[in-house]
Amino acid sequence: MHNKLLPALFMLSLGLPGLLAAQSQPAEPATARANAAVLEQLDFTDARAFEDARRGFIAAAEDPLLNPDGSLSWDMGAYAFLDGAAPDTANPSLWRQAQLNSIHGLFRVTDGIYQIRGMDLANMTVVEGDSGLIIIDPLLTPTTARAALDLYLQHRPQKPVTAVIYTHNHVDHFAGVRGIVSEADISEGRVRIYAPEGFMEHAVSENVIAGNAMTRRAMYMYGTRLEPGPQGHIDNGLGKALSRGELTLIPPTNIIARSGRHQIAGVTIDFHMAQGSEAQAELMMYFPASRVLNTAEVTSHQLHNIYTLRGAEVRDASRWSRYIDEVLEEYGPKTDILIAQHHWPVWDQAGVREFLGVQRDLYKYIHDQSVRLMNKGYRPDEIAEQLRLPPSLASRWIARDYYGTLRHNARAIYQKYLGWYDANPANLNPLPAREAARRTIDYMGGIDQVIARAREDFARGDYRWVASIMSQAVFAEPDNRAARELNAAALEQLGYQAESGPWRNVYLSGALELREGGPGQESAALAADLLRALDTGMFFDLLGVRLNGPRAEGQHLVLNWHFTDTDERFRVNLENATLTWLPDRQAEQADASIRLARSTLDAILLQRTSFPEAIQSGAIRIEGDPQKFFQLLTLMDQFTPDFALIEPLEE
Repeated sequence: MHNKLLPALFMLSLGLPGLLAAQSQPAEPATARANAAVLEQLDFTDARAFEDARRGFIAAAEDPLLNPDGSLSWDMGAYAFLDGAAPDTANPSLWRQAQLNSIHGLFRVTDGIYQIRGMDLANMTVVEGDSGLIIIDPLLTPTTARAALDLYLQHRPQKPVTAVIYTHNHVDHFAGVRGIVSEADISEGRVRIYAPEGFMEHAVSENVIAGNAMTRRAMYMYGTRLEPGPQGHIDNGLGKALSRGELTLIPPTNIIARSGRHQIAGVTIDFHMAQGSEAQAELMMYFPASRVLNTAEVTSHQLHNIYTLRGAEVRDASRWSRYIDEVLEEYGPKTDILIAQHHWPVWDQAGVREFLGVQRDLYKYIHDQSVRLMNKGYRPDEIAEQLRLPPSLASRWIARDYYGTLRHNARAIYQKYLGWYDANPANLNPLPAREAARRTIDYMGGIDQVIARAREDFARGDYRWVASIMSQAVFAEPDNRAARELNAAALEQLGYQAESGPWRNVYLSGALELREGGPGQESAALAADLLRALDTGMFFDLLGVRLNGPRAEGQHLVLNWHFTDTDERFRVNLENATLTWLPDRQAEQADASIRLARSTLDAILLQRTSFPEAIQSGAIRIEGDPQKFFQLLTLMDQFTPDFALIEPLEE
């Protein structure tokens, strides 16, 4: 998601060479015991998922895959270490999911439907139509998308791509599109692109305003600095990892606004809308001729995120469950195979109905029981601590915490209904974290005594508490090496025990940065396609959140903007240290009027030019007082996704 604007970049060029492997420590005895206990809690003799994941295998692509500039895009070979039993440094349940997500290549689903799995975080589905191929979700980057299509074409009759379907607005499901089709394919009518209503708005805007913060947090969630290995990155739960490379977007030509039947490339498809479930704009689809149901990302072989750790709006778990119930009711009796855009198929009608029933009840149970406890007065941490799935769900592999977790999803339900405040007056206006940490450590007898006691707790395996109290020690004294090392050690053991891929990544990323420091001022380049799709009004929203309010105090200016190529007009007002704007307006008494093409603005945001250079070249014309325009620019903060997460920000 990222450059300083777009959340979509969060998985890519911010990944830096990992240093964790050289610094990591082995599993402590308490961690080894905890992970060994998992083997007794779940039925690891159940190999059905492995059979399902391997069924229909045709061939795998050769690793590694390189981008046009020679950089690494994808390398499943880096995860060859997953062959064999789980080590003490990995939760056996997550290790099992990681092994399943390592089964990769081209797979036959049924006559005319194929999937390429394990060549990016998501799956690419290929449907063979009368006039050509329908590609469902062209992965995250053009390199993996092209390689996936090439793998398919090596083993199937040569047909052109005639249609692309974006199932929803998350970047791993559309940003590889230029690897399989071109702008000319669209403009000349050779390819149509289908997407659910609201796709473009949400594809570009989901995290634009908070994009810089999400960029940084996503580095933890996806473990982009962790080396693959038994003590580092092993999986993301939802899929193996994130490919690296350019992000692209070609806008859809056809919008699916409601559930109903369509003919695409000679194939009959029943679209079933799932707006506001796993994504703001999402659809599922049923292929009646093949009796195949594709649930997009509304279902997967795990518990998904009701709240995602990178940060986003909380999802509606109740509505999510209802959409699953709808397709179970409508298509369950006539579905022989269920596929999705992550993970592997469900291969028989009875299995499909059971799978959908478990997934439906999983999200509804978490929603209803969290709300029940909330209404009994429990706070978010108390709900997260006591909520348990019933054995009928907890024992199912498809309900495990591989991506979302019961604990953080329960907190999300509370957040959705009641927000951040838990109604304890002491938490209404607490001290800032650094000041509270300093005082807490002082109350506890000082840093040396706190570290000594925390080491005793660490030796007893009380890693949650040690991580918590050592976090306060680090916030109180960021340069205290003993506190940093003990905090890192506790986080590392929590990571080794985590069943969730993102939880493991978060813990181990925190440990890495405590030992080695942050990522530095590395930032991702703007994705040109996503930028061009940015609504012009959103540019002014971005200016608003970049405005340094304290420095803007006492300043007042009014600017008229006219984008000549799109004929858009905006009135921008700075007053009371606040930037506001209105479309289709021009102020009669503006301090300055700025005329430019939208393409010029795009070039500036892409850092291909600058406002002064564009003015000098004549690409921007200013009538009135040009100093007022430059005055606004000088009030803007610059964002880089390198701020501290595991320790206090610099004072």
